[in-house]
Amino acid sequence: MGGAAPTVLAQNSLVATINANPNNLWPAKATIGEEYNIAVLVYNGLVRITPDLKFEPDLAESWESNEDATVWTFKLRKGVKFHHGKEFKAEDVIKTFELIGSKEVASRAKSHTDLIAKMEAPDDYTVRFTLTEPYGGWAELMIERQLKMVPSDRTLEQLTNEPIGTGPFKFVSYQPGDKVVLEKNPDYFEKGLPKLDRITLRIMPEDAVKIAALQAGDVDLVWNLPLEAIEQFKDTKGITVDQKPTATWDGFVLNNSIPPFNDMRVRQAVYKAIDKRQLVEFAVFGHGAPTHSPIPPTHPFFNKDISFEPDIAGAKKLLAEAGYPKGFKITIHAPAGRPTRERSAVALQQMLKNVGIDAQVERIPYNRWGATISGKVPFYMDGYFARPTLDTSTYPWFHSQGSWNTRMWHYKSERMDAILDKARGTVDPEEQKKLYTEFQKVVVEEVPGVVMYSQNFVTAYKDKLKGYTTHPYLWMDLRTAHFE
Repeated sequence: MGGAAPTVLAQNSLVATINANPNNLWPAKATIGEEYNIAVLVYNGLVRITPDLKFEPDLAESWESNEDATVWTFKLRKGVKFHHGKEFKAEDVIKTFELIGSKEVASRAKSHTDLIAKMEAPDDYTVRFTLTEPYGGWAELMIERQLKMVPSDRTLEQLTNEPIGTGPFKFVSYQPGDKVVLEKNPDYFEKGLPKLDRITLRIMPEDAVKIAALQAGDVDLVWNLPLEAIEQFKDTKGITVDQKPTATWDGFVLNNSIPPFNDMRVRQAVYKAIDKRQLVEFAVFGHGAPTHSPIPPTHPFFNKDISFEPDIAGAKKLLAEAGYPKGFKITIHAPAGRPTRERSAVALQQMLKNVGIDAQVERIPYNRWGATISGKVPFYMDGYFARPTLDTSTYPWFHSQGSWNTRMWHYKSERMDAILDKARGTVDPEEQKKLYTEFQKVVVEEVPGVVMYSQNFVTAYKDKLKGYTTHPYLWMDLRTAHFE
């Protein structure tokens, strides 16, 4: 018997991998990549950043500042609804920032809200921030991972345990060690989005397991594909491997308050001994680029005039001047389970041998890292995700009062402070470029510590998945994702 051919329905649910259990489902408390991914799927901020690093409106339609960048006014979208039905208004923005700034919540983003002197809502769709000091990057800062809007009518307990945002997907369930399930938000404010009905985030810590699951067709997308796995997918049919340069970086900490690194000549000698291009090949298999600071080579303010060439003779001369003509012995602490940093430590050991420094690598389990290593020993490996603005990428690490600097390299420089204070307050791009170009010069001259390279970020997914691209901020933006 004849008849019409059966209709083949396109797949409308997606299974993706994440590496670990999320500990916090409320973005204000988020600290790890898995939590940031849930935040970008379930919530929105006032501003967002595209995969090609353009800032665009999210819950704010527009924004402007006064001349000295101390007062910022945001106009909000009308008619946006939270998942439980409440309309999004200025009161929700103010409540969100108040919560993030509270000691009770203890958000990593509190340092941002500390810049707010006053918040006002002239009407339901306008929010005005008066800042404690000029801050040219305030609008860009609104893409920060923790600064996602939550409804003002929810208790702290509800916010912590029942994720309610305005985002493209609604929270359904979370089973630790197994999966997070999300479903389409039918009232999402962007017309026609999202295109998928359901997302399942499978928790798969083992690289081999998630790679096998993708090859077997059990998952559609692997988030954070290990760099060493790129090669094995080169000839795999039906799988796309997509990598993007990012501002995520690895480096090593030289504690400026502890001998021998309290002597700038020793820090300069270490810097001259290293070959950053070799570190890129060895640590990230070429999937990255050497850099001077957290400003990556892809940024228009990157200082191309600074050389990456090592200087062995110069390093030995500086060590002799500092009282170490035969070098010295030191331990490099590396975090076990962070393979790029483990490999970097081994490569550094060999490079330092060339100038007479006898460095032994000691691997420390990551669950002991914060308590025993970070900020306490003279020499250790570290690394950080890309930040939303140049100020947030630099000030906390290099200003004498910076939150990361005071617990890491304990670096103090009036020259550096003056540059970063001025850069923070300017809204003129040309002036910013001049200041951040000079900033990079000071970093390599005074050597608070060493930023080695920026890393590429990689996802792998089935070819039939369309409308998705790897995001340099390491999150899965699945609003336009769909299957053919």
